[in-house]
Amino acid sequence: MAQTIARRPLPRSLYAKTAIPAPETTALSGDVTARVAIVGAGFTGLSTALHLAEAGIDTVVIDASAIGWGASGRNGGQVNPGLKWEPEDLVARFGRDLGGRMVKLGHEAPSLVFDLIARHGIDCAPKRGGTLRAALSESAATGIRDFQRQWTDFGADVVLADAREMVRLTGTGAYIFGAHDRRGGQVNPLGYCRGLAGAALKAGARIFTDTPAVKLTRGAGGWEVTTPGGTVRAERVVLATNGYSDNLWPGLRRSIVPVFSSITATEPLPPELVRAVMPDGVVLYEMSSSYAYYRIDDAGRFIMGGRSVLREASAVEDYRALVDHATRLFPVLRAFEWTHRWNGQVAVTWDHLPRVHEPEAGLHIGLGYNGRGVAMATAMGRMLARRAAGGGPETLDLPVTAIRPILGHAAWPLVVKTSLKWHRLRECLGH
Repeated sequence: MAQTIARRPLPRSLYAKTAIPAPETTALSGDVTARVAIVGAGFTGLSTALHLAEAGIDTVVIDASAIGWGASGRNGGQVNPGLKWEPEDLVARFGRDLGGRMVKLGHEAPSLVFDLIARHGIDCAPKRGGTLRAALSESAATGIRDFQRQWTDFGADVVLADAREMVRLTGTGAYIFGAHDRRGGQVNPLGYCRGLAGAALKAGARIFTDTPAVKLTRGAGGWEVTTPGGTVRAERVVLATNGYSDNLWPGLRRSIVPVFSSITATEPLPPELVRAVMPDGVVLYEMSSSYAYYRIDDAGRFIMGGRSVLREASAVEDYRALVDHATRLFPVLRAFEWTHRWNGQVAVTWDHLPRVHEPEAGLHIGLGYNGRGVAMATAMGRMLARRAAGGGPETLDLPVTAIRPILGHAAWPLVVKTSLKWHRLRECLGH
């Protein structure tokens, strides 16, 4: 008899209330076979499944909870281009060929997201108003100038914004400088994730939710993924668990740091206020240790995110710093109620670059988006699909690396707190 799995409910986020319904799925009961099995029904896994299914490849996706339960359904909804490293650094470290492909991967990732939304008619409130990098200090402004120079040399549509232009774009005088990257935009991330799932199902993929992978073994004919209700047998397996990776494969959980990010949202603002705050529909993130980011959604709600307490949190006091920062930037927001709050884990790597691992033949792993998951996880999924379909190493636009557990991983909460305090001190001193 199949074991009954207790569903972990979605966090009480704004997206859970406003996103399109998830397609109907069930838990796995019995044994199934496929050419490719995917563990994880977030952006990475569902993009992989969609691209495989469109290529006519029999694909099964399993997830321990619901579609988009992890970071894919909880993030800030910003579709940001690029990797954390700038183009010149990537080419210097990885060479003109691979480094150049990594630059191109990050450059094209937002377009892939918006193209998929348009092609599959995904109802997720998409808007491509661009991304603002905002400077609160001269050191941040220097970095932004270099960022704009490098991406302009690459051909990207990125323009500098002085203090006056930043006031026009944001409605606040807090920023001394910025760059408007017109490649970026925003979505309702849970709606986008559910839309990817619906498109993958329509293309022929099978998705089983409430189906945790409890064991992964390699046999003579391929791989077996054991679940409480049955087994998935496949030629190849893709692990797409990112910030919620567990011990299914040795060392994977300890190869990333699961940093919490929190988000809080207001009630819908009056139209005249929306026209004054972020009037062009841009999304913004600050170049600072607090890493605050915010946007106005399609209903006029102000959505503010940033660093979080290092645990699941729902109490009002856990989000006080975010609300205080938002109301310092926009005092008018003090008159409105903050109706939603939630948080979750994003996967951070030691060098802030995504990871592709192939620890054994036929096993493909992609994770570690360092806060850029909407666009980069979608692009990772397309790339892993090409590889899992039988493509050669040249189909991968990221280096394949060994899984290396982070030294002192058990102490990551203390390390994160210490690092944030150090960077904030440097900012105060003008570095």
